[in-house]
Amino acid sequence: MSKALDYLLNARPEAMQAYFSFLKKAGEHLDPKTAALISVITKVHAKTANGVRQYLPRALRAGATADEVIDALLMAMPALGFSKIVWAIDIILEMNLPEFAHVAKPAAKSSETETWHEVAPLGAIQEGDAKFFQAGSRRGILTQNAGSVVVYDAHCPHKGNLIPEANIAGDSAVCPFHEWKFDLKSGKCTSGGGAGLRVLPSKIENGIVLVKG
Repeated sequence: MSKALDYLLNARPEAMQAYFSFLKKAGEHLDPKTAALISVITKVHAKTANGVRQYLPRALRAGATADEVIDALLMAMPALGFSKIVWAIDIILEMNLPEFAHVAKPAAKSSETETWHEVAPLGAIQEGDAKFFQAGSRRGILTQNAGSVVVYDAHCPHKGNLIPEANIAGDSAVCPFHEWKFDLKSGKCTSGGGAGLRVLPSKIENGIVLVKG
């Protein structure tokens, strides 16, 4: 339990006990697996990494399979949005849960399509920061938000123009050609257009961030 919840329990014990009682009764007609899956979705919606790490194992212990977890997240896409689902899957993969091993290892492909390039050591990117890189044929933006690493294509989705390193600062990036601005926490375009940045396939091995392509 967080320090904030501990504080509220001491400051407003009756109100907080009523709140927890409400939460318990609100799901009393659901089977444990369904209730646990809904809890996972709420933590993804709030983008609380610790919550996902806490409630995902509960869902698995309640009988949910890896495929059911993925289906639940995808079914909730109208509320979550794709970027939050990608964020959640990154956390799940970092947890190295055996239940997801068969999903995380796709069928073998040709060496050409399975080329992974080193981007940077995981420690080189700080929380809330962004780093431009070129690896193989990829030019991208490496970010870390809420403990999760996400790699974006550095090409603007508007006309495919490259967003240069000089136009990337903190948690935002701006395409210099038509002034499309992007929030690097979510990948969404915040002004100028509608399409967001494309997420590139990435993974972490031995403390190194790798990008595919």
